[in-house]
Amino acid sequence: MTSKIQKFAAQLLQAEATQTGIDPLTAQDPTITVQEAYQIQIENINKKVSEGQRIIGKKIGLTSDAVQNMLGVNEPDYGHLLDSMIVENGGTIDTKTMLLPKVEGEIAFILKKDLKGPNVTALDVIQATDYVVPALEIVDTRVQDWKIKIQDTVADNASCGLLILGGKPTKIEDIDIELLGMVLLQNGEVANTGVGAAVQGSPATSIAWLANRLADYDITLKAGEIILSGALSGMVTANAGDNFTARFAHIGQVSVNFK
Repeated sequence: MTSKIQKFAAQLLQAEATQTGIDPLTAQDPTITVQEAYQIQIENINKKVSEGQRIIGKKIGLTSDAVQNMLGVNEPDYGHLLDSMIVENGGTIDTKTMLLPKVEGEIAFILKKDLKGPNVTALDVIQATDYVVPALEIVDTRVQDWKIKIQDTVADNASCGLLILGGKPTKIEDIDIELLGMVLLQNGEVANTGVGAAVQGSPATSIAWLANRLADYDITLKAGEIILSGALSGMVTANAGDNFTARFAHIGQVSVNFK
């Protein structure tokens, strides 16, 4: 491992611990690559696991064309979900424990079979899924003012923050995942709406991409893992006093409060 990987990994951990944003890694070192950024991510995940945290799944980010175009990339990215990130449905998050939280509504897949690329298809994902539930992902950044490029968010565990699972476990065969609609409410008012097809054409396609991408690192998506398939609509900034509820057709709703 290079000293650059260690230095940036340490900076991100310090930023998370102190809730103080850092300068973008890409500003500190414009030569940093996406490959190096994933090495930084893995370094910090391994450190957290060694300290007792547990990997419970993965998240997929940058699934919309608009966000990809903004960051100048042509594929999504991914991060790791840890047991320490779970917030109970209807629970409360203290904004003082985060830097710049934003809320996204997503469909969470819970696997019943392992998935390992290459050559995983959307059909393979559907057959490997135990059930789906509504989810809220609270994305956050350890980079000051969200001034990120693809390398910055990848290194920062794909801007992972917290996640909330709700609704009712629903078999994926019982719904049309591409046409599944969502309304995201902020304090009872519609903040945005979305549909499953907004995620790479299908959330199952998004997860197939992840399984195949992880094959490059000999990583398997494992039975029992939670996979956040990507946002159905844009991020909404969260402030103290806010309540967010994502209502999904057929699979229920999920909510969280901020103080």
